Amino acid sequence: MPKKEKSLMRQLIEERGVKDIAGVQSLVKELTAGMIQDIMDAELDDELGYSKYDYKNKQTANSRNGRYPKTVTSTQGDIELSVPRDRDGEYEPQVVKKHQMDISEIEDKIIFLYSQGTSTRDIERTMQEMYGIEVDATRVTKITDKLLPMIREWQNRPLESVYAMVMLDAIHYKVREDGAVAKKAVYIAVGTDMEGRKDVLGLWVGATESSKYWLGVLSGLKNRGVTDILIASVDGLAGFIEAIAVAYPKTEVQRCVIHQIRSSTRYVSYKDIKAFTAALKPIYKAPTEEAALAELDKLEGEWGGKYPASVQSWRKNWDELATMFKYPEPIRRIIYTTNAIENFNRQLRKVTKTKGAFVSDDALLKQLYLVTMRVAEKWTMPIQGWGGILMSLMVFFGDRAAIQ
Repeated sequence: MPKKEKSLMRQLIEERGVKDIAGVQSLVKELTAGMIQDIMDAELDDELGYSKYDYKNKQTANSRNGRYPKTVTSTQGDIELSVPRDRDGEYEPQVVKKHQMDISEIEDKIIFLYSQGTSTRDIERTMQEMYGIEVDATRVTKITDKLLPMIREWQNRPLESVYAMVMLDAIHYKVREDGAVAKKAVYIAVGTDMEGRKDVLGLWVGATESSKYWLGVLSGLKNRGVTDILIASVDGLAGFIEAIAVAYPKTEVQRCVIHQIRSSTRYVSYKDIKAFTAALKPIYKAPTEEAALAELDKLEGEWGGKYPASVQSWRKNWDELATMFKYPEPIRRIIYTTNAIENFNRQLRKVTKTKGAFVSDDALLKQLYLVTMRVAEKWTMPIQGWGGILMSLMVFFGDRAAIQ
């Protein structure tokens, strides 16, 4: 720092009696306000072409017309400004825009940290260490609560009338409720529209996973304009199929093969898992349903005596597991597993894995929404080979597959 500036700074410190960090912050706040004020005055001088009281160089009919007060948020707290204005209303401040109320972008920083799964305590520490700002848990909550109206609007936005595929799944979290920790299900719907583009249709926080709640989710999609779903890929929840049949009776249902494999191997001995899953692969990789049933007979002959329940679960769920055999390989590859939604769930878990329990449903929803927005930004391109897939869908579904 030049000697003259150093001297002025020391003079200011002595005049203000600065002895601690609070005093430093107060002085920085005052200097920031003064600097912004000087810049705005200089901007208006440039706009009018003459400085204040320099009337001999005035070459415009326009002139200064007083000031109006404005409070903006800064990294040092609220700053009171006195914004100059001109008589013709042509001056537009550039250093602090007309409708700009926050010059620190502190809220954006906090929301970004929150979206990364950073705990409230770590946000407090980060803001203090990096910016010298005291941000307690209450303020973090107030700032992130501004997301809630946006989330409600997103949850209720109109949707496409027809979706080629919709994948439905749930992911579970612990949430504090009435002084205790409750297990909550977050219901997720990921849709692929008739142009082959994926989108998260919604996130809903509810009680533990149930077919009754799923029916409410599906009814909500109908209320938002979804009149038809060609194919739904679902996990193995009991009653799920019935819920879809009520809301969308024409929808083809494909039970997720990966969920079925996990379910049927749950009680298989560890030493047999590798051999048992190897025997399952020819079933779901078979070229036709007839070939798949023949492989299922082989599975039963080899393993039915030792693991009858595991084999019978495939026969019991066969109607929904075999839906994929109706379609050519490109469609089959998309619908036989809820892989896309599983990948999405991994993105959610990556951010939330450090949380023991969320303080409320809203706290959970805010964080999941921020992750969803970040993931959905990358879903800009249609599914590879969508043109051929759409032609196949039109063969199978006729007018229902027509792009609206």
